[in-house]
Amino acid sequence: MAPSIDTTLSELEGLARCYAQDSAEQKQRLLGRLARGRFSSAAQLLRYHEILCFLRAYPDDAAVLHDVVAALSQFGQRAELSRLRADLVDSGVSGAAIHFPFHWVTARWLCRHFPKQLHVDWDAFGAREAERFEHLLPLLLPYAEWPDFDLKMTAKQWLFRLKGDHETDASFLVRRFLALDVEPRVRESLFHDLGKPMRLEPGPKTPSRTLAFSPVRTIAYQTTALSRARPDLRKRRPPRSVRNLTGPAAIHVIDLARAAMITRGRDLDGIMYASEKDVRVFDAGQGLSLVCLGLAPEQRALVETIYVFLLLKNGVPIGYFQSALLFESAELNYHIFPSFRGAEAADIYARSLGVVRDVFGINAASIHPYQLGHENEDALRAGAFWFYAKLGFRPEEATNRALFEREAARMERRPAYRSSLATTRKLARSQMYLYFGKKRDDVAGKVPLAAFPLAVSDYLAKHYGAERERGLADSARRARALLGVSCRGWNGAERLAFQRWAPLVLSLPGVARWSPSQRTQLGAVIRKKGGKREQDFAHGLDQHRALRVALMKLSRRTLR
Repeated sequence: MAPSIDTTLSELEGLARCYAQDSAEQKQRLLGRLARGRFSSAAQLLRYHEILCFLRAYPDDAAVLHDVVAALSQFGQRAELSRLRADLVDSGVSGAAIHFPFHWVTARWLCRHFPKQLHVDWDAFGAREAERFEHLLPLLLPYAEWPDFDLKMTAKQWLFRLKGDHETDASFLVRRFLALDVEPRVRESLFHDLGKPMRLEPGPKTPSRTLAFSPVRTIAYQTTALSRARPDLRKRRPPRSVRNLTGPAAIHVIDLARAAMITRGRDLDGIMYASEKDVRVFDAGQGLSLVCLGLAPEQRALVETIYVFLLLKNGVPIGYFQSALLFESAELNYHIFPSFRGAEAADIYARSLGVVRDVFGINAASIHPYQLGHENEDALRAGAFWFYAKLGFRPEEATNRALFEREAARMERRPAYRSSLATTRKLARSQMYLYFGKKRDDVAGKVPLAAFPLAVSDYLAKHYGAERERGLADSARRARALLGVSCRGWNGAERLAFQRWAPLVLSLPGVARWSPSQRTQLGAVIRKKGGKREQDFAHGLDQHRALRVALMKLSRRTLR
């Protein structure tokens, strides 16, 4: 009697992360059995799917990879899928729907690429959404067809009455938001107020975790055991190579990153607002590539610089690594997608950080409390705090530092000891830091970034009150005169950056006493904030010592 599907799945699950001498042959045998099998539940089908996704990223050899790719390419056509489709909603599996309150940028992208598959999720459209819809609907229509709500039509009835036969309710809604004659941030805010419950039905090319892949020149087969080593993060790990992507190649990897978020019910600003003009791919070795995405100029933060790296293992998206740069330091955000956890997480982190250090020249790094488990139960239960602690990160807040040292001493005396969940929750409340040079205070995580837009608000409130537009224009003129900058020949993004920075420039302590060359250099740094590659701004800020000192003084003065 042939083994059951559950038995075969369990055997393959136990073998998937094993790379012994004969493991490839065993995997092929089990993969063949499952390819011919019939699954009775969505849970079984999802277990099978996750094994396939892992083995595509970590194949033993060409034969295993061939069988895995064949199974994934046919997954959406499996006979069981039509029967089990409802139980696979939101799994990201090919052939299953995705329900999510998509951000405006994502909804617009989906409407452009998959207009027939995008629908309003009426099951999630409650009383609050209906009330918001009534308030917004008049803005979305010409004056002559302003709705009369005395007709007592529901939001669904209104949308189906208004849309064309050739479009879905959601695509109509997105297109009407696109037609609004307002600034982009106003459009985003209005769309957000709607609650945006939507549903993406499966189609031939709709995003899925099943088929997520970017072609690679060479596959790095896993011929040895997965690394469980605890790497030394201070060791230099520069990338093996870098490629600049433009045009369709850049768009392809940005779309791949967007799909990776969509199929996991996530949104990340660094991916949503990625610039097609600032895309690079770094080869970190052993099949690991980092797709580096910079922000579009109009979406960039005032002072810090944000880059997101989509992590690809043999072309398969396995997670992301975000760096928020400031003063030769970075606040880091590391996330491995569930399908790939437990397979070299520390090694991948070390090589990703190695790329960030080499590319951006940072000498300090920090981890936000949320990433450690503060108000984040998934990270808390996954042991994120101790993952970073074992890599060398340390808390600096006095109470947590003392608690950490007590817990570390207990582990030293009793290797089997583990901190309780309550203790780990306390440890996760404060930032952690790692220095590759001298310890210092002007690092990401310590500098209160909220102080800078607040300083702009203080300046404009004091001098212009409600006349913000006049204040920005006047501030730009005064800042140009102070810095000796004409802005002639600057492009639109560079001019926008200067306008945003102008009130901040005029608020900087002692800026009028700087040397002419220091003020000229400040103008050049600000221009780079609107340039093609925001990394140039980060480096310019790092090198302008007078500006760094003034920003630190301003932050303390603003928040005192």
